[in-house]
Amino acid sequence: MDALRVYWRQGCSSCVKVKEYLTGLGVEFESVDVGARPQAMEELREMGVRTVPVVARGRDYVFAQALEDVSRFIGREFRADHLPPGVLMEKWLRVLAAAQRYALQIPRERLLERATPGRDRSIRDLAYHVFQVPEVFLEAVENGVEDLVTGYNAPPPPDVKSVEQIRSYGEKTGRRLDAWWASLPDKSCRQTVKTYYGARPLHELLERCTWHSAQHARQLIDVLERFGIAADKPLTARDYAGLPMPAGLWE
Repeated sequence: MDALRVYWRQGCSSCVKVKEYLTGLGVEFESVDVGARPQAMEELREMGVRTVPVVARGRDYVFAQALEDVSRFIGREFRADHLPPGVLMEKWLRVLAAAQRYALQIPRERLLERATPGRDRSIRDLAYHVFQVPEVFLEAVENGVEDLVTGYNAPPPPDVKSVEQIRSYGEKTGRRLDAWWASLPDKSCRQTVKTYYGARPLHELLERCTWHSAQHARQLIDVLERFGIAADKPLTARDYAGLPMPAGLWE
């Protein structure tokens, strides 16, 4: 039987999560870092895939954005508790407000440095990406955009060169998210949203995007600490409580 493979890249939140999940189950797999092994992306393209994380066996694969899908792929049962949608929204808005504070603390002269050695993503790109997550979410739920990958991977506009501009983008996106939630008639979030990896419950996508932003906010705290800068009112274990975040930060 072909060995199980996990295609991933450093700094990718869902990549860290799926590897930890499989390891916790005691499932052996080949770890394929597409950043360290560029030909791996060609392998994925041959299968019709252009993003990570992906769990594969032979030519069969599953997108690893949802652990439920990964569990079915490997023949395991999946169980999880989920925070109510309203609680998730409160946490997400808190995370976005915190990330705006952290963005302002990044030394301007270090914005273009790599956030982590194993991936070609600058600190500017990372800080901006925290707020791309809610923007992509809103494009999916409001405008029916299924291709989340293009939005997640889009670089910041060339004219975004300062921490103030990144914070401004975060503030604008946070306001838009808050307004969407306030106007949402059915806050049970049982309705479905179409994505590139299938139709998903809105509750699931809301949860995933909340912890996605939170994970990258944790990474920003780590970046600041490397520079000897204490994060302004850092998020705490209470803020993260109940979010299905990975334990690791980068890999």
